[in-house]
Amino acid sequence: MWRRTYLFLVLVRLWFALSPSYLHPDENFQGPEVIAGQIFKYPVRHTWEFTAENPIRSVFPLWPVYGLPMLLLRWLWIGNGNDGEIPPIAVFWTLRVLMFVVGFVLEDWAIYELIRSARHRRLAVLLVASSYVTWTYQTHTFSNSIETLVVAWSLVLIERIIASPQQGSVLASMVLGIVTVFGAFNRITFPAFLLIPGLRLLPYYWKNPLPLLAIVLSGLGTTILAIALDTAFYTPHSITWSDLISRPVLTPLNNFLYNIDPNNLAKHGLHPWYQHILVNLPQLIGPAALLLFTRPQLSLRLYSAISGIVVLSLSKHQEARFLLPTVPLILSSIRLPKCEKVMRLWMAAWIIFNLIFGVLMGIYHQGGIVPAQVFMSKQPDATRAIWWKTYMPPIWLLNGKNEVLRTQDVMGMKGELLLEELGKIATCDTPADRRSNEYLKEQNGTYLVAPLSATWLDPYLPNKGLEGLRFREVWRYDQHLNLDDLDFAEDGVWDTLSRVVGRRGLGIWRVTKSCPGVGRASRRKR
Repeated sequence: MWRRTYLFLVLVRLWFALSPSYLHPDENFQGPEVIAGQIFKYPVRHTWEFTAENPIRSVFPLWPVYGLPMLLLRWLWIGNGNDGEIPPIAVFWTLRVLMFVVGFVLEDWAIYELIRSARHRRLAVLLVASSYVTWTYQTHTFSNSIETLVVAWSLVLIERIIASPQQGSVLASMVLGIVTVFGAFNRITFPAFLLIPGLRLLPYYWKNPLPLLAIVLSGLGTTILAIALDTAFYTPHSITWSDLISRPVLTPLNNFLYNIDPNNLAKHGLHPWYQHILVNLPQLIGPAALLLFTRPQLSLRLYSAISGIVVLSLSKHQEARFLLPTVPLILSSIRLPKCEKVMRLWMAAWIIFNLIFGVLMGIYHQGGIVPAQVFMSKQPDATRAIWWKTYMPPIWLLNGKNEVLRTQDVMGMKGELLLEELGKIATCDTPADRRSNEYLKEQNGTYLVAPLSATWLDPYLPNKGLEGLRFREVWRYDQHLNLDDLDFAEDGVWDTLSRVVGRRGLGIWRVTKSCPGVGRASRRKR
């Protein structure tokens, strides 16, 4: 029975992996967009993390995770006789499937190895497989999702090293050295999860110097390689040995120095120290948070999660996705209630919680952004696009269209300023704009992308007069929910939910304006 349940949950995970929800811009701009610009000819946008004087993001972990699959996909594309570059959306879905496969294989395998009891192992695997975090966050291209796998396999390697004879532990130690450096360059929070588990290695390495030498040498070699790749990426000219020695780019150090400055963290939002424990963790594991405090099973996995939560709580900027590595560790370290009635109630709460958040985060959350970019890439007249009240869209999905299409992100702009900006860049209204798809033959076009819940636009959309802006709806996507548009303080709880949920969806309007003499001149030409 449990095998069939597990297989069903794997299919659910795949279904969510192929849903175009967009959980956070970092899933794109901290990984795929950067490497896509290196491998393909797509024009891309590098965020401040890569363009700062002291860059804080390493490209070293991006190459094996995203670069190798992209290179393989390009090789297969060319090998099958296809001309031109691969459509970016094909690369996008390939990476989603890759994250599904990697998570399905490595995460579940790690849990299987870390738990000795067959009964507890089945329960742990089913809990992790039925978590909406596994369905959504782990199938998206987050550095946190990669960190989750690296933490789990670091624990597996630690267990193998301690349980193995010296000859077997040498190989495991070499692999652990590579993995830990990879994890640190991927996210500087990674070492926090190994603080307590790593203590178990100290007496072992004290008695066995050969495995100690193996982990030091492999870690040192991987560090040199990572620094060399980062230095080459951030140096405008071909690097030399002198650059590596005198001007190395140390992204983990830059990241650490940036994040210990409260002024820098204030730019991203400050949170109280208890944010992770009281808000973010329950948001990720729901009813399992109760069992964590009432029915815990002490294990190396639980100690790893605790050390990670404690260290991450010292930072004043705390987002829920920072705790992703703790989810499988905690879910595999809890026991179900003994009372059958209580257990059934808990299981019902667990299923309902994950179904609600799975649908919310895996389908509707900013779900129209990726389809909207695919639509914009096919508009021959599009030269300006204003994105309002949405996340920053992935530029590389425009398939080279961004060579002529300027995408402007004005997420938090006031409505009055939005109209003023549209008035500056809107093209003149012509008879072609009023007929079927004739406007696509124009040389220039301005588009507004905004959620349908943005009721502020309602009075302006029906305008058909000679004055002001004119909005022509050309596309909409219903499975889009903009949770960043919640305004309970001003609109009230019920009115806000009615607007955001009841008018869910993302729309695209072609924006024009009346220009004196343009309509008459166009008619005379005809």
